[in-house]
Amino acid sequence: MMYQYEHRQLSSKEISLIAMMSGLSAVARIPFAAVPSIQPCTFLVLYMGYVFGPVTGFMIGAMTALVSNLFLGQGPWTVFQMFAWGLVGITASFLPKLRIKKTGIVIFGVAWGFLFGWIMNLWYWLAFIYPHTWTTLLFAMGSSIWFDVLHAIGNAVFILLLGEKTLKVLLRFKHRFHVTFIPSKKPILNPSST
Repeated sequence: MMYQYEHRQLSSKEISLIAMMSGLSAVARIPFAAVPSIQPCTFLVLYMGYVFGPVTGFMIGAMTALVSNLFLGQGPWTVFQMFAWGLVGITASFLPKLRIKKTGIVIFGVAWGFLFGWIMNLWYWLAFIYPHTWTTLLFAMGSSIWFDVLHAIGNAVFILLLGEKTLKVLLRFKHRFHVTFIPSKKPILNPSST
């Protein structure tokens, strides 16, 4: 996705949007750091992927982890967070094509509350647990169930409270970013010739 982003022709408005939304998502994560796993990042990345597509959704998800961890602490886990939030943006881009509406988006957000945790648990299992067996993997996955439940609940609450308004604002931005000029079929008269 980053390769596609690098080789795509983006307008300055789209680049500004990605930078602004990545920054907003990263900053919104910091006040929620005291509450385990409840954060608006997944919600924001989900809607950005939903409206602007997989490449933009992935970039905002990846940059959210990278920028917010400048304040919360960088480490090898950052790559897995970038990957997980990037996947949220990519997969959310398929929801409009499948005509998924509000209830489906809530279910999608809840599912990503668990999937995000499982991706992070996989990193924990690979880095800190030995031996690597199915038993230790299941232990690692089960040890964070409460955090995953909180993440899923947080996603559902953000989507239910702010989802429709966020979607309207983002669709308005998208409409304003893409201008199409349609040539007129009528000849334009020169005012000086009349």
